[in-house]
Amino acid sequence: MSSETHSSAVPLPQQPGKILAVHISYESRAAERGRRPKAPSYFFKPASSLAGSGSTVLRPAGTELLAFEGEIALVIGTEARRVSAEQAWEHVQAVTAANDWGLYDLRAADKGSNVRNKGRDGYTSIGPELIDAQSVDPKALRLRTWKNGQLVQQDTAAGMIFPLTQLIADLSQHLTLQPGDVILTGTPAGASVAEPGDVVEVEVDDPASGATSGRLVTTAAESDDTFDPQLGSLPEVNDTQREEAWGSREAASLPPRGLTEELRAKLMEVPVAGLSQQLRQRGLNNVSIDGVRPTRPGTKLVGTAKTLRFVPNREDLFKSHGGGYNAQKRAFDAVDSGEVIVIEARGEAGSGTLGDVLALRAAARGAAGVVTDGGVRDYATVAEIDLPVFTTGAHPAVLGRKHVPWDTDLTIACGGATVQPGDVIVGDDDGVIVIPPHLVEEVVDAALAKEDEDAWVAEQVKAGHPVDGLFPMNRAWRERYEAEQAGGE
Repeated sequence: MSSETHSSAVPLPQQPGKILAVHISYESRAAERGRRPKAPSYFFKPASSLAGSGSTVLRPAGTELLAFEGEIALVIGTEARRVSAEQAWEHVQAVTAANDWGLYDLRAADKGSNVRNKGRDGYTSIGPELIDAQSVDPKALRLRTWKNGQLVQQDTAAGMIFPLTQLIADLSQHLTLQPGDVILTGTPAGASVAEPGDVVEVEVDDPASGATSGRLVTTAAESDDTFDPQLGSLPEVNDTQREEAWGSREAASLPPRGLTEELRAKLMEVPVAGLSQQLRQRGLNNVSIDGVRPTRPGTKLVGTAKTLRFVPNREDLFKSHGGGYNAQKRAFDAVDSGEVIVIEARGEAGSGTLGDVLALRAAARGAAGVVTDGGVRDYATVAEIDLPVFTTGAHPAVLGRKHVPWDTDLTIACGGATVQPGDVIVGDDDGVIVIPPHLVEEVVDAALAKEDEDAWVAEQVKAGHPVDGLFPMNRAWRERYEAEQAGGE
């Protein structure tokens, strides 16, 4: 198909000088994304991205994540500079429907600016009709989106984290809103991906008065657009982008995060030594987090890694990164049920890397445990908390003695082992091991089978048989074992 879009006229009173868009603004979207902003944040879209109802939005060749977002659009009528929230609506001329299209394949390269992924021609559909803003209550506006005739988004402005009037007032304290400017006010839950041929419709209305924008219709299509690798960033996708574009892992046909209950139960049963043996047989010898032991002997730890990295203390960096809501606090506040916080402390035991308050926070969040190759403060109290913690030992000092909390959710080194977010972490009195997610099921099943075999061998030794030829089993003993196993089935 041609790289040109086909659309009817954009129903705006004049060409906007700027189009401003809000990131997360609805409670339902925040819940869907798992993060709720404390204040609104924004990005610009070019006027060249505008398209009217009946337009075709194009997905470039070789890309997969063309995402739609139904939104309420505001058209500024009179200049607004440093206006209050109470006065803000007086400066709005019209309300209409918008579809804030984005190509998530280019999202990582944008780093939040959204220039490439949301600024393409035709990626701001708007219309088809304008609602007189002064005739409606801004809190009563309703937004609905349909994909191929099925309702997929429905919310009202009352469900927004930041009211429409707050968005206007906030923007006006940073820049002058001029007549014709457009504000796209964010999307609720249900935004997802459109495939070529899909038809997406968006409508904004005021149910009390019956005022409506009509349905804004956009059809997705494939184009022959390509990207020159000599000029700039190329499209790139991963499962995180797929999940966010589709709205959920299930919608993106991705496996659930974390471990199934069945797999978790198996891992709880298998000793770390058995898992280590199976990984070694598969060529993985460097998967042990060395030097750490449980605060409570007999503790078993099973979960998926959430990573936190400390860098060596430098006074200026601790001043900028050590206080306030730092990376350490963010990690403990964000850990999910079944996750293990794995801390890179460079094997530096001369400082605590967590204490009782953070351990309590992790336990309250349902964390599976903590592994640190540094020290633990409030050691006795932490040991009493219902949270598996593996550490190099106790130390009374706070972070600033040796560490600066730096960043989270990245590949780290802990106890000489590389750990990536999502790796499976298993610990017991023998130590802690890291299992690549794609190998977990294979390794645990093999380890369970080996445990059964070793238990049978132990019984033979107890019965007085010598270990020569039995451990490991020679052919004769192997045949006897397999015969007994078959007979017991």
